Amino acid sequence: MKLALFSAGVLALALAWLGPLASLAPGPFSAHMMMHMGVVALAAPLLALGLGATRYDPVARFPRVFAPIPASIVELIAVWGWHAPALHHFARHTALGLALEQATFLLSGLWVWLAAFGGAGPARAERAAQGGVALLLTSMHMTLLGALLALPPRALYAAHAHAGHAHDSALGPLEDQHLGGAIMLTAGGIAYLAGGLALAIEILRRRVRAAASNGGWSR
Repeated sequence: MKLALFSAGVLALALAWLGPLASLAPGPFSAHMMMHMGVVALAAPLLALGLGATRYDPVARFPRVFAPIPASIVELIAVWGWHAPALHHFARHTALGLALEQATFLLSGLWVWLAAFGGAGPARAERAAQGGVALLLTSMHMTLLGALLALPPRALYAAHAHAGHAHDSALGPLEDQHLGGAIMLTAGGIAYLAGGLALAIEILRRRVRAAASNGGWSR
């Protein structure tokens, strides 16, 4: 099961970086956003779930490095920073910028998901609780950023969309931005929310097992 999850994560990453989205990234904003979500909301959680609680799990070796809340704050800064117009232009129209952006998204995404789902032993219960909070906070800021991109009446990236890389999208810059924001709002928000809820279920199951082993619910 772990190998299947890890393999699915590698496949998702390959599709995001080597598939048609990579060639479209300089064009439609929505294509760039789909690549982003493919990395942080699909590949990263699959890779983390495949590595967690195995002998390759880095959380077991470096538990303090993989603190869930700090990891979620770093990802917040990375995601919002790369969507600032200047950095977005750098990533959308230069190979170096795109490589740095995607590496940042992958590493920060892996950090958060591993921090939440990695580790084992007695400290796992506390990590699950902190991880659930971290993933729910990430879901909130992904939803907020997606809404800010999907709802404004003016395009934030209109100038960047035509700065040397014209595209044949049937959508105008504003509609394209709205679509990209909707992709982040749904894919990013739902993925991290689902992760947080999965950890909440894990915590509840641990409490049920502990209560059963103690012969009843503890006060």
